[in-house]
Amino acid sequence: MTDPTTAPALLSVDLDAMARNYRTLGRVSGLPVHPVVKADGYGLGAQAVAQRLMAEGADTFFVARAAEGLRLRSALGPQGAGGPIIYVLDGCREGEAQTLKAADLRPVLNHPAQMQTWAAAGGGACGLQIDTGMNRLGLRPEDAPEMFDGLALVLTHLACADEPANPMNRRQRDLFAGVVGRYPGAIRSLANSSGCFLGPDFAFDAVRPGICLYGGGPEGRPDARIAPVATLTARALQVRDVPAGESVGYSQGYVADRPIRVATVAAGYADGLLRAYSPAGAVFIAGQTRPLLGRVSMDVCAVDITGLDVAVGDPVELFGPNRLLDDAAAAAGTISYELLTSITPRVPRVYSQ
Repeated sequence: MTDPTTAPALLSVDLDAMARNYRTLGRVSGLPVHPVVKADGYGLGAQAVAQRLMAEGADTFFVARAAEGLRLRSALGPQGAGGPIIYVLDGCREGEAQTLKAADLRPVLNHPAQMQTWAAAGGGACGLQIDTGMNRLGLRPEDAPEMFDGLALVLTHLACADEPANPMNRRQRDLFAGVVGRYPGAIRSLANSSGCFLGPDFAFDAVRPGICLYGGGPEGRPDARIAPVATLTARALQVRDVPAGESVGYSQGYVADRPIRVATVAAGYADGLLRAYSPAGAVFIAGQTRPLLGRVSMDVCAVDITGLDVAVGDPVELFGPNRLLDDAAAAAGTISYELLTSITPRVPRVYSQ
């Protein structure tokens, strides 16, 4: 078997750092932490991250799709034999009820038709989402039902928690507080990753963090309380001298105004290095942060290594402890969530404990 650490591009996942973030989120919020592991654990591998989080004490997880829940249940085992509670945020779509029940997955019911579908299948443990202003999923507060058998969790989702001063946070919190009193005994959950940092008024019974577990800051920028978890590296494939006046990459995306030295690096948009990373992107190489040159192509990108001692095969950090995830996302004009979930299957994942 090929050693993944010799691959042209590699995603290294520091599970110890993720565990520290898990403990930080629990300490800051003062609540049980129910991790969100949808989108294959935000691109890091849902099975590996969930197994480590279970070892840290997590007993409830959230996925988006039924298929994600089925894979996670298969990997972690049945709920009655030590496996966790797994909620499916999409809810119970037509034709899925028996599949969910067979795998002991709990739908988060989002509208009356889902409630009817679940009840017609015999009901059972489930969640209910209240839409407090995001207008995405869930029932409006005025349409929220009374307590019903099987309801174990009531949640809403904050739209602007990464902006602590935004009055939308308080409006959503107050709307949620005004509804959840009708659900005695159900776990009440408001805070996502950013919401964990909004203070005790936003603490109900449990928090549902995602991105902060995986190294993204609660306000979309690096935060000293959150440890880097994912490191995306690639190898230098070729090193060349480019004379002044010559161009680098497609469409003459960069034209050298002086003689430069360039490394061609084995990461492109087919690996998850966003094309939008041109022209503001940068990487960490040979102890320095250096700019990308020209356009990111499918399999490679180019880096200015003028004055550095770089050889073929040397590692290049695209993001990680030296090129922080949120900084890399900002340079690409996006958010850390997209960077992580864009990493493609051809990039091997390796885990350190």
